[in-house]
Amino acid sequence: MISDFVRDTTLNNQVFEENAIKYKQFDTCVFINCDFSKCNFQSVFFLDCTFIGCNFREAKINYVSLRDVEFKQCDFTSVNFAMTDQVIYSFHFTDCTLDYTQFYKLKLKQIRFIGCSMVAADFMETDLTESIFDHCDLRRAVFSKTIANKADFSTSFNFTIDPEQNKLKKAKFSLEGLKGLLEKYDLIIK
Repeated sequence: MISDFVRDTTLNNQVFEENAIKYKQFDTCVFINCDFSKCNFQSVFFLDCTFIGCNFREAKINYVSLRDVEFKQCDFTSVNFAMTDQVIYSFHFTDCTLDYTQFYKLKLKQIRFIGCSMVAADFMETDLTESIFDHCDLRRAVFSKTIANKADFSTSFNFTIDPEQNKLKKAKFSLEGLKGLLEKYDLIIK
């Protein structure tokens, strides 16, 4: 059984059951190859934590505080982040699978997605101001009423973003990315 407050701890290869981390606080912890897929993340607080190679596939992420948290090589397939705490937060993803995730209406200013698969991710009404999408696959990702001012998509691919339906002031795109901005016009770009 994990105590209510865990600090400066490394947890390896643990499988967490449904209620194992409810109402817990983790401070400066490292999670390596842990399985959270059955967890109900209710009222959980993570401060300055790192997750490496962890499985969150279809986990219930409700009322979770993520402050200075790094996720590396983790699987978040079909996770809904819409109920995460938005008061003070900071979390980033590197080489993660975020297919079919939902970030609906979140304020994710300056978030970093590096080398992530984000197939069919939902960014409807999300604030992505100054966010970085570095070498991310955004195939079928949904951007609708999204604020992506100053966001950097210059190395990402397979996205379709309608500039008339989203705020993109000073957002960065590569020449190859223009196709994803003009797709609705059915143009042939050579």
